[in-house]
Amino acid sequence: MDPKTAQELVNQAIEAREKAYAPYSKFKVGAAILTKNGTVFLGCNIENASYGATICAERAAVANMVSSGHTDPVAIAICYNETEFALPCGICRQVLSEFADQNEDLIVLMAKTDGTYQETTLSTLLPGAFKLIDSKK
Repeated sequence: MDPKTAQELVNQAIEAREKAYAPYSKFKVGAAILTKNGTVFLGCNIENASYGATICAERAAVANMVSSGHTDPVAIAICYNETEFALPCGICRQVLSEFADQNEDLIVLMAKTDGTYQETTLSTLLPGAFKLIDSKK
């Protein structure tokens, strides 16, 4: 991914983080998903007193993307804080794999609030992701 586009996506994830609702954990996360046509969809984590009902930033961004009629992400940026690079949880990795192109690996940018980031791919984070077609083998 070209550095300028990556940095713009990271900056949008940082902005999305500010909207997070995290009164219990104080673990604010923001995400920004880039689709093939260049549209970006944002998400932030939304906590709930019943922790299982909490929505991760990545899944909120995916829901925003899908509800807007898109299912073709090419990259996602995720931001947690100034000292750690945010990795998507297992559920978020699986949800992202549902929409990831089988021929092009989804780029994952793990960012800090200062704008620094590390780049990896979804297949690196979730090798052998479960796909419905796998169940027919």
